[in-house]
Amino acid sequence: MDLAEFLRDVPDYPKPGILFKDITPLLASPAALAASIDRLAALDVGKVDVVAGVESRGFLFGVPLALRLGVGFVPIRKPGKLPWKTNRIEYVLEYGTDAVEIHQDAVGKGQRVLLVDDLLATGGTMHACCALVEGCGAEVAACAFVIELEALGGRQRLAPHRIEALIRLP
Repeated sequence: MDLAEFLRDVPDYPKPGILFKDITPLLASPAALAASIDRLAALDVGKVDVVAGVESRGFLFGVPLALRLGVGFVPIRKPGKLPWKTNRIEYVLEYGTDAVEIHQDAVGKGQRVLLVDDLLATGGTMHACCALVEGCGAEVAACAFVIELEALGGRQRLAPHRIEALIRLP
């Protein structure tokens, strides 16, 4: 199954000049969604103790992946969304700054964490997530994505972390 066939291009969203890769057709197809989770679970990333997903679309793939791998799931969220003590990392976007947070006790020293999100573009958000996980003393086993937009250089920004993507687009 070619998962790229289940993506919809939305021009000029969320602003002019952006070609948004919409995953809702993939999510709407039980076969494509199952294939996505199967392929993420089949990635050879070694032992994984926990899956962490990035708000919000990373949750859609991260939770079923964690269940498939028989490990727990940790949410990485935007500021103010987690109810317990958090660690926070701010990062720069082309149009400002943003931040992500993780519970301080979500992952621990020596744990291997598989980070999951739907899309790798410039890598800014995932770079911050890697720093959060490592700041808790855990190790990033890999960063896994459904889609990678290669021209935007996210893979290079995340080096030396291992990057896996099911669909790689120029």
